[in-house]
Amino acid sequence: MSNLSVNHLLAIKDLNKDDINLIFKTADNFKKIINQPIKKVPSLRDITIANLFFENSTRTKLSFEIAEKRLSADILNFSSSSSSVNKGESLIDTVNNILAMKVDMIVMRHPNPGAALFLSKK
Repeated sequence: MSNLSVNHLLAIKDLNKDDINLIFKTADNFKKIINQPIKKVPSLRDITIANLFFENSTRTKLSFEIAEKRLSADILNFSSSSSSVNKGESLIDTVNNILAMKVDMIVMRHPNPGAALFLSKK
């Protein structure tokens, strides 16, 4: 399988034509898989993903979670409402604590539009 040309998927504008074609091709393949009795594939086996949601969104949270599970990833779900963020912990400290747990990937929803870009440069 090919890889995207970017290390951090932050915005559509960062993708080139080949990246977008790869995403559509991959989506077509998964469209077939979700109609099969066994919907799970080993694409992300042994990969740990931390979902960091600083804003509530049932649809976004569940969409990512089901996709990650269908790709066989191990998942850590983080909710800012039940974390040290409520005690004043900074975004960078929160992320560094999670990265210290040796997660492989972070998915984040944050109210600040520049938060993901800020973290990608750290």
